[in-house]
Amino acid sequence: MSSEFIISLLTIIGIDIILGGDNAIVVALACRKLPPHLRNKAIIAGIMLAIAARAILTLVAVQLLAIPYLMSIGGILLLWIAFKLMTNTEEDHDIRGEAKVSDAIKTIVVADVVMGFDNVLAVAGAANGNGVLVLIGLLVSVPIIIWGSKLILYLMTKFSFIIYIGASILVYTAAKMILHEAAVSDFIDRVGVNATMFTILLVVLTLLGGWLYNRKALQS
Repeated sequence: MSSEFIISLLTIIGIDIILGGDNAIVVALACRKLPPHLRNKAIIAGIMLAIAARAILTLVAVQLLAIPYLMSIGGILLLWIAFKLMTNTEEDHDIRGEAKVSDAIKTIVVADVVMGFDNVLAVAGAANGNGVLVLIGLLVSVPIIIWGSKLILYLMTKFSFIIYIGASILVYTAAKMILHEAAVSDFIDRVGVNATMFTILLVVLTLLGGWLYNRKALQS
């Protein structure tokens, strides 16, 4: 095993640790309404399907990102996912557990694909076309996301405000994806709003909208 291979592998592991946090937050938010005995099932199934989808995405990442406005569209979709996760306040206990698990799994997979562009590109670049390194990188990301999501889930049961912190991180990621497109970024600059201000406004407005929605739901 060459030193170049080891350095590339360590780089990929570092990328997974750094970029896996927001994915762990998605998993935790998506599974927080499930009964404790169903959470592991949703977490493992959702992450495994998401990793499989990410593996396919890795193979076509460069071609996909060449499509105009795809990153911005993904950012808008992620905004909607963040809002739905934040306002998931239903208390209908007659819904079957399997249905809730399937909803959580779908949310995990969709959000991971949407958010996975940066991870996919970083891993593909670090692997320098080495398929074995890409595969190892994907496998390494599984325990990172699983244990990270379990830790966040535990904290959410103790401190409910963490749900809003998690949602704000997703909105921040969405803002970066939207601003990735040069045409969108230039347009925002022309209206007198810089990237930092745009991101802050997006986070504040989304959190405020989610908080008002939840407050109204509790009062009704």
